[in-house]
Amino acid sequence: MPLKILHIAPQNFAGMPLDFVKMHRRSGHESSLVTLYRNTLDFEEDICLGLPLPTGRRAKAWRDRKAEDQSADILKYAGAKNFAEKLYFKYRDFKNRSVINDAVKRYSLFDFDIYHFDGGMDFFRDLSFARELKKRNKKIVCCYFGSDLRSRGIFRELDEMSDLNLTVEFDHLSLHKNIHYVFFPFDLKAFRISKKNNKKLKIIHSPTNRKFKGTDKIINVMNEIEKKREIEFILLENTERSKVLEIKKECDLAIDQVGGELGGSGYGKNSIENLSFGIPTFTEFTGDYLLFLERNPFIHSTIETLEENMIKLIDNEDLRNDVSAKGRKWAEDHHSFEAVNKKLTEYYREFNISSDDN
Repeated sequence: MPLKILHIAPQNFAGMPLDFVKMHRRSGHESSLVTLYRNTLDFEEDICLGLPLPTGRRAKAWRDRKAEDQSADILKYAGAKNFAEKLYFKYRDFKNRSVINDAVKRYSLFDFDIYHFDGGMDFFRDLSFARELKKRNKKIVCCYFGSDLRSRGIFRELDEMSDLNLTVEFDHLSLHKNIHYVFFPFDLKAFRISKKNNKKLKIIHSPTNRKFKGTDKIINVMNEIEKKREIEFILLENTERSKVLEIKKECDLAIDQVGGELGGSGYGKNSIENLSFGIPTFTEFTGDYLLFLERNPFIHSTIETLEENMIKLIDNEDLRNDVSAKGRKWAEDHHSFEAVNKKLTEYYREFNISSDDN
């Protein structure tokens, strides 16, 4: 029996919440995504309330401070850190309540079976929507995508209401003792491996945050490689996603994050786009993460080993082709809609969120 699954998120972060929705739909379920704020990049929207997101200097400084607080030693609890923040969140709930309540009625948002709070956030800071869901015996899933859990932390009451906690980030498993890992879904059917005919190999790096990705250090390494090999290094920043994809699919190699200053490790949607195009990708993992992702196709590199590892692939076309094919296959096995939906369905049944008939 098809399910009705609603995703709620502040924004469509990197398109990931909507990828979950598209996965549900392809699997035969009815699903929607409601976001409070428009995403700042070129990602599709579903139901976006278009609430105003503060953009002033103070608001930016506050968000930047949160982004840089990526320490992952202990689980943090979200909440106002001072009286001023408490007043601000209370005022924001009051200001947005009528718009949100109108949307709840217009889109019949109480009529779904399962509710995913993507990023672990309710419509309201006072969690009034989630509380009402529990009164109606609805199932709640909290899914965390990254800095939401590291820097902001969890909302204690929402965490207690949640029937299932999910994460797409490996390091969250050591932070939250009641959370379960799922690979994020990716529509690989929209991507094809293309034959490259570049006389000079094209190597792409497209950071969203230079410090997090180690961009300045990577540039220094690439400058050294350019002295020894005929390559074209492409640095893409603040570029529309559609243009990034057009450029990316013509590239031979890619660098995700190496030597990041804010604890960055592993890979994200950017890397899975690379693998889907058949582009061997260099990134840095912690030792535990490497063990967790046994037989992964990434070229694990530190800033000290990046040049040596990259020259190996620059000089060996057969090796590039082998890594390319293995990367695409690995992405299909772990990140395809079919693979992720199978795992998510297992979690739904294990935690009594849906029956075996669904």
